[in-house]
Amino acid sequence: MRLMDENTVTDAVLEQMANTPDPRLKEVMGALVRHLHAFAREVDLKPEEWLAGIAFLTAVGQKCTPHRQEFILLSDTLGLSTVVNALHDKRMAEATTTSSILGPYYRENAPSFRLGDSIAVKTHGQPIAIYGRVTNKKGEGIPNASIEIWQTNEEGDYDLQLEAADEMDMRGWFHADSDGRFYLRSVRPHAYRIPMDGPVGKLLTAQGRHGYRPAHIHFLIGAPGYREVVTAAYLGSDKYLETDTVFGVMPSLITETKAGDASSPFPDLPSLRFDFTLAARAAGEGTGRVGADVSKIGARLLT
Repeated sequence: MRLMDENTVTDAVLEQMANTPDPRLKEVMGALVRHLHAFAREVDLKPEEWLAGIAFLTAVGQKCTPHRQEFILLSDTLGLSTVVNALHDKRMAEATTTSSILGPYYRENAPSFRLGDSIAVKTHGQPIAIYGRVTNKKGEGIPNASIEIWQTNEEGDYDLQLEAADEMDMRGWFHADSDGRFYLRSVRPHAYRIPMDGPVGKLLTAQGRHGYRPAHIHFLIGAPGYREVVTAAYLGSDKYLETDTVFGVMPSLITETKAGDASSPFPDLPSLRFDFTLAARAAGEGTGRVGADVSKIGARLLT
């Protein structure tokens, strides 16, 4: 009979998992056990701290709803989502637009709009124009590329955070023209504070963190035969760029609206130009999105 202590138990657990049929599951779970046990040993984890951690994770799960994903929020605020995103980008064979995290407010089945339409159906903030072009690495326009967009309203709220969460606003689908160009209207997004009424918000408060994200507009760009790009345009005048609470800002993604832009399809509106480059998709490659529609997370359980 093996004597179990804080060191020998790690090998015992790994031995029990040694016959895991799925090699990737074996690799991931083995690393998780080794690092988890090493963490407990490094901080000399106390029983009351262990229970507090379990209570915290329980509360995170209990806070999740079909319209709120507290675990993605936790991953975002710990920087884990950005780590996964960066590792995903390193697997690309071709350079593309820098990616950013999908975030916890992405929704599938957003309404479709025609080029030039406004996604601000129920919101009445400062009107802006958004336009650009989707190209491949050679600079050639990608015809009919899909542009999915979502953002906060002028008060810093996503539709999922409002009372009528089943109603969509400030999000939609567009398709580029035959030269890969797109243009639409919206309102200027506002910086916002992540939900602070749950366990993740309480953790940030305990850490002395402000919980704010800079104003930004999310994009999901795709086309047949190309690798999707999930990214965001961050407004350069925002005071939270350097301290984004979910670590999503990259220098190449910082931009700003421009007044009197003669190149804009809407020159009378403050305009934001944002171009995208897509890489060819490798055979068998999935979407690789770091995140998902919150209402679909439960369907991804291990089987």
